[in-house]
Amino acid sequence: MTFARAVRAEGHLIDTGLMSRFLGVVLEGGGRYEIRRFDVGRRRTDFSAAELEVRAPTRGRLQSILDNLVALGCRLVEETPVRLLPAPRDGVAPEGFYSTTHHRTRLRLPGGWREVGSPRMDAVIVVRKDRPACTLLRDLRRGDPVVCGVEGIETLPPFQARDAKAFAFMKSEASSERALEVKVRLVARAMRATRAGGARIVAVPGPVVVHTGGAPHLAALIRRGWVDALLTGNALAVHDAEQAIFGTSLGVDLRTGLPAREGHMNHLRAINEVRHAGSLARAVAGGRLRSGIFHACVRARVPYVLAGSIRDDGPLPDTEMDLLRAQSRYAEALRGAGLVLVLGSMLHGIGVGNMLPSGVPLVCVDIHPAVVTKLADRGSGQAIGIVTDVGAFLHRLARALRGRPRRT
Repeated sequence: MTFARAVRAEGHLIDTGLMSRFLGVVLEGGGRYEIRRFDVGRRRTDFSAAELEVRAPTRGRLQSILDNLVALGCRLVEETPVRLLPAPRDGVAPEGFYSTTHHRTRLRLPGGWREVGSPRMDAVIVVRKDRPACTLLRDLRRGDPVVCGVEGIETLPPFQARDAKAFAFMKSEASSERALEVKVRLVARAMRATRAGGARIVAVPGPVVVHTGGAPHLAALIRRGWVDALLTGNALAVHDAEQAIFGTSLGVDLRTGLPAREGHMNHLRAINEVRHAGSLARAVAGGRLRSGIFHACVRARVPYVLAGSIRDDGPLPDTEMDLLRAQSRYAEALRGAGLVLVLGSMLHGIGVGNMLPSGVPLVCVDIHPAVVTKLADRGSGQAIGIVTDVGAFLHRLARALRGRPRRT
């Protein structure tokens, strides 16, 4: 006995390799397919359309294949509405719930197709008063109507333009100074376009920004108005404060590159100074922090979130040690983001990538090639990798963005 369902998809199915991926998903899932229809676009701007019949030996295997196909942009041919089941208790979804992608998603409800609000990865969809929205498992309440299965669901992945656009060649690694200069100009152009369109720019820097001498350049971008929010961990703020107060980072004098005397204690001394002041903002107001990234954030009134971890020394008073609250504050700071810069921060970058809609470009800069591909491997297909020293990148970016942004 075999089980079968039909799916369809539209888009640049050949250029993007999606058609091959559809067929690969079916075969890798242990199923078979029959291409019922495949209409190729006649012009390069035209979409193609395909319809497949998918067959599998068991219902469970077929369902698994369909789940993966819908996540890639297919939808069932049968025009059935979504299936809603109540959450059995707070924080628990019903069996067979639909796990979201970060792509635009639409649901077929009795009143017609409805767009799902706040798309993000690894959530569920709750429908209240015909208004579907992504909801985290922990935020579910008993009785919430949760979307289950894949009936009546359509995901809309963004298709990369066929023409060579600003970021088209940036998928390859930077291999020369000339290539880096070109990529910096393209990022600067994208930041100007983001601001001209009224969207926000969010920075996600790691402590390597300080270690590589990039802190003054990031601070300059903040002062000039090119950063609307900063998301990071305890370590960046600690080493930024250490540099501002003692001129060292991890005890190394950033001017000479040599270890400072008793410099290994400087990061703890910096933590103590900020804790004595009560917060980073109070340390700035009291004149103890007179430079650096967070001095610029406080002066420019740029909001920041420090998400704590088990590794943190101190921590600083500003660091949010409640992980769930830190996640929520990150998500709130990302609302309205049109471009995100991840600067040497793999874990925070992955977390941010999971919270973003797939249409928001995420530029990841790191000296390690594996890091810049990690976000794409984890599902953030909009991630753009630049392999280079973070400090060198920020120096060039600050030079390219000397003026203040034009706002709509």
